[in-house]
Amino acid sequence: MLRGYEVIDDAKTQLESVCPGVVSCADILALAARDSVVLTSGTSWAVPTGRRDGTVSQSSDANNLPGFRDTVDVQKQKFADKGLNTQDLVTLVGGHTIGTAACQFFSYRLYNFTSTGADPSINPAFVSQLQALCPQNGDGSRRIGLDNGSANKFDTSFFANLRDGKGILESDQRLWTDNSTKTFVQRFLGVRGLLGLTFNVEFGKSMVKMSNIGVKTGTAGEIRKVCSKVN
Repeated sequence: MLRGYEVIDDAKTQLESVCPGVVSCADILALAARDSVVLTSGTSWAVPTGRRDGTVSQSSDANNLPGFRDTVDVQKQKFADKGLNTQDLVTLVGGHTIGTAACQFFSYRLYNFTSTGADPSINPAFVSQLQALCPQNGDGSRRIGLDNGSANKFDTSFFANLRDGKGILESDQRLWTDNSTKTFVQRFLGVRGLLGLTFNVEFGKSMVKMSNIGVKTGTAGEIRKVCSKVN
């Protein structure tokens, strides 16, 4: 189960007590994603509602999600397969400005990544900081903020960290080292000479675009009674 899913189940329970069989888990998830941004000082956006839930849930459906070791080309292809472009990729990965990752998903970058040591794309001064948090052969489940210094605030510091070689996940840091995505990172940072992008505005647009992928409406699907399991 996804971490924090008990919040979704709690919302569903309260809604079912007031209007049973009306609000889908899909809509609750979309609204909760928006509200989590607002609660961490981000900007709200209008969430289209009226989705219905799928009738099948299997772990293999997650295989097409971007992985923490994915190259930029692989990430772009996975997004393109869902009708999302490179700007959407950089924007949505920017959601890592809040949240955490377990050491097991990035500690391999800190030890013996090359014959000379850590992943060279990591700021050398940051390597020792991460090694202290995630020692070799340490607790792989320990969680570290994905946005160093600002893990609980929805802002552009995540992109600044990529610029400074402080991306936690290898797939994230690659957004800075690949020219096709670096430009969008720079635009979110307001680099002079480039047409600027407002992260809060673009994030809402890309979230709506993503939330419209494979939507079930009308008589398709179902309205689940409990979000954490198929009826």
